[in-house]
Amino acid sequence: MRDYYEILGVGKSASQEEVKKAFRQLALKHHPDRNPGNKGAEEKFKEINEAYTCLSDPNRRAEYDQTGFCHPGMGAGAGFGGFGDIFEDIFGDFFGFSARRGPRAERGSDLRYDIDISLEEAANGLKREIKIPRSVPCGECAGTGSRTKRTSRCPDCNGTGQVRYQQGFFAISRTCGRCGGTGQAITDPCTRCKGNGKVRVERELTLNIPAGVETGTRFRVTGEGEAGSFGGPPGDLYVIVEVKGHPEFRREGDDIYFEVPLSFVDAALGTDLDVKTLWGTEKLHVPPGTQPGHMFRLRGKGMPRMGRRTKGDHVVVARVIIPSRLNDRQKELLQEFANLSKEAQSKSGFKEKIRGMFASGS
Repeated sequence: MRDYYEILGVGKSASQEEVKKAFRQLALKHHPDRNPGNKGAEEKFKEINEAYTCLSDPNRRAEYDQTGFCHPGMGAGAGFGGFGDIFEDIFGDFFGFSARRGPRAERGSDLRYDIDISLEEAANGLKREIKIPRSVPCGECAGTGSRTKRTSRCPDCNGTGQVRYQQGFFAISRTCGRCGGTGQAITDPCTRCKGNGKVRVERELTLNIPAGVETGTRFRVTGEGEAGSFGGPPGDLYVIVEVKGHPEFRREGDDIYFEVPLSFVDAALGTDLDVKTLWGTEKLHVPPGTQPGHMFRLRGKGMPRMGRRTKGDHVVVARVIIPSRLNDRQKELLQEFANLSKEAQSKSGFKEKIRGMFASGS
């Protein structure tokens, strides 16, 4: 999918007015009525309409800037002829007519909820109760905004939802300010919603987070967004997961990395350790001569792979500790070890020279 800012030819810092101006110029240029039979122009018109549908709304634009995503209903796939208010807003001034008459069902806005979980919760999955403030149709007036659930024809627009003005050679249609384009006037507003038809409530939901999620995992809860208007469906709720850091473990994909401290004696002579994992304690044999940074893999002891029955590995990294202070006896023993090591290397070197002499004389 092409970048929406690139499609409209504006920068990411462009103001809403600049976005609107760019769309207006491109839309007039590629409008199908100006390019009859030109499929390329029609496709271009759909593309710029899709971009403007997303970027013209501040909330949708903020979501797009953060995630690069506009799901269906937020711009993607709007297509030619499916832009209602945009057509009215942009082309009403030019052609003197409106794209709609009276109320039209509108889908509610989407909501976003960020949830922070621990690494252990991400490994095991969890259920969490949350509360989401959102708008719902007013139960007192059944979403009509009217105390008696009845409306009358708007006197300003005569029920059309549009008010026409004459400006020079053009007849301009604009959305009626009194009824908001519905064509209906409320003379007895509902006392609970004040004529809005919606009220704010706190909705309790149970989120089921599966095992194996990672930071940035997104879930959609259908129908749990803001209420629609004029019978339109509600929006959706998007849950974004953030997995917090762990004081001991480091996650890379499905693998867990854990550094285990080893004395240089244990690294040289070998030892057996009890190693902590997400799933309890595991036995680990450290063989003699283990080098700093060596990695031991405990297969299947890492993070679950989301949607599958397998797990990653628990990777134990050897961190050899060199003592910073030694007593006299320790220094004496280490010096003896060093002398023995030099003697062994010297004997090994002498043997190699003898072998070389015999090899050269053969």
